[in-house]
Amino acid sequence: MLRYTLMRLGIFVGCLVVVWGLVYSGIAPRGLGDSNYMWVVLLSLLLSAPISFVVLRKERDRASEHVVARVDRMKANLEQNRSQEDSVVDDATGAHGQPS
Repeated sequence: MLRYTLMRLGIFVGCLVVVWGLVYSGIAPRGLGDSNYMWVVLLSLLLSAPISFVVLRKERDRASEHVVARVDRMKANLEQNRSQEDSVVDDATGAHGQPS
C-alpha cells in the first residue's frame, strides 16, 4: 500500500514540475492574480489522476488484494473470538440455560 501511495505521489510531483514549467514558459495560461500557485496544483492534480489510473493499475490491484486479505483475517479473528465467548457463556450456564 505504501508503495502505491509513493508511486502516485511521484506521478503527481512529476506532473507538478511539468505544469509549472509550461505555465512559466508561457505555453499554459497563468492563473488570475495571486492564484497562480493554486492553478498549477489543480492542473497537476487533474493531469496526474488519469495517468495514475492507467499506469498504476497492476500496483493498485496488488494493493487491493493485500487490503482484502487483511480484512478477511480480521473477520476470521473476530469470528473466532465470538465463538470462544459463546462457548464460555454456554459452559457457565450449563445445560438448562441457568447459571450454575
